[in-house]
Amino acid sequence: MVGFSFGARTRRKAQNSRQFSTGRQFSAEIHSHTEFDNVSRVLESRAMGRLCCSRYEREARQKGWQRIAGLDEAGRGSLFGPVVAAAVILNPTRRIVGLDDSKKLLPERRGELAERIRHHALAWAVAEIDASRIDAWNIYQASRQAMVAAIAQLNPFPDYLLLDALELDLPLEQKALIHGDARSISIAAASILAKVYRDARMEEFDQLYPQYGLAQNKGYGTPEHLEALRLHGPTPLHRFSYAPVREARCWAVGATQEALPLAPLVEAASD
Repeated sequence: MVGFSFGARTRRKAQNSRQFSTGRQFSAEIHSHTEFDNVSRVLESRAMGRLCCSRYEREARQKGWQRIAGLDEAGRGSLFGPVVAAAVILNPTRRIVGLDDSKKLLPERRGELAERIRHHALAWAVAEIDASRIDAWNIYQASRQAMVAAIAQLNPFPDYLLLDALELDLPLEQKALIHGDARSISIAAASILAKVYRDARMEEFDQLYPQYGLAQNKGYGTPEHLEALRLHGPTPLHRFSYAPVREARCWAVGATQEALPLAPLVEAASD
């Protein structure tokens, strides 16, 4: 009887030990699978976040839209010259490999892709708004007006717009995407055309105003450009609504102010 009781207790302990071990192993497997799934989802999310693709164009076509235009601008933060916008309707049957946010691409690569876009797109257009109108309207409104002007040149005319984080006052179906130039191939194509066009304009302006280094800085506020503003003051094509330009106009080295004609104190008192 004693032996039986001892044996039963031993078997129960062994059975409980096996159950605990199995449960711990099962729990570890669940934890391991959960961690793997979480890591997979994070990696997939990051990959999708970096991927510039035709997802939004396909979704628009599935809803019946056919002429999908991507829009983007270049030069919003520049201190000099125009803001440029481009509009592109890509050919859905002609893939252009390598489309991405123009800021991620080397100049040579942007030039190659711009040539392919102009050759294979169903329609494309570029428009610019000069510095004086930027000062009059503000850069946000100037960028929107440049986009509207680019759209007006498209033939065929679009029936759907994909834009980078803004919407336009047009009677057209639109979708605004945060970081759209890195997510939509149509917006990426527009960003490339706008950037290539504006960079070429800056090289032209560099011939007129070589002291500002516009061919290198593209009008942006680099230390060299700010120093040139300090030494020479702004040109008529700088954006005077931007603080660095406005301040340089006031404090440029060598700036002079004509003496004001003051009446003598005696004459002023007699008046």
